[in-house]
Amino acid sequence: MHEVIGTPNLTELLSTWGYVGVFLFVFIGNLGIPVPEESVMLVAGFLAGRSILDLATVYAVVVASAVTGDCCGFLIGRTGGQRLILRLSQNFSAIRNRYDRLQVFFQAHGSKAVFMARFVTGIRFMAGPMAGAAGMPFLRFLGWNFLGAVVWCTLVVTIGYLVGDELYHAISAAHAAGRWIAAVVLAVVLVTYLFWWRERQDEATTKPGS
Repeated sequence: MHEVIGTPNLTELLSTWGYVGVFLFVFIGNLGIPVPEESVMLVAGFLAGRSILDLATVYAVVVASAVTGDCCGFLIGRTGGQRLILRLSQNFSAIRNRYDRLQVFFQAHGSKAVFMARFVTGIRFMAGPMAGAAGMPFLRFLGWNFLGAVVWCTLVVTIGYLVGDELYHAISAAHAAGRWIAAVVLAVVLVTYLFWWRERQDEATTKPGS
């Protein structure tokens, strides 16, 4: 088996634990526990490229674990966990900065902030608790959460699958490029929505009696 430059321990760990290891790492990362979840997904894609793991199964596992982790965060926020985040943000400047940034996200984008937060390392785990505490309907949260997980997780796994032995550089690039990817994806979503909205308006104006 080829050794991934800079990540031999993680490669060996995921080779041993397989899909269970991938699920656990991504799940706890979405709960806010500091684990390198992007690196895990990249390595999982790399292992799929070496036929050690099955690519389709990796896609399913990372999306399921990311969505499940965020939904647990949503339930924590809905049942009072937001007070804990506020308390932590008052005592730790790093958490306070992330909390403030995510508040700006929610104010600017509303429900779409759940989708956008998926692409920003360090604040994505706070989107679920904040959405739950804000009273966002669960099905709306689930929809944006699932969409974000599908786009981000499959993209990261695919990069790991394609880059091969250049995985170390891909891991560094994934951390640096998160915001740019988020901006591009948001632009595509907004343009798609505007086209859909315009078509609906045109249909309404062409109906008899309108």
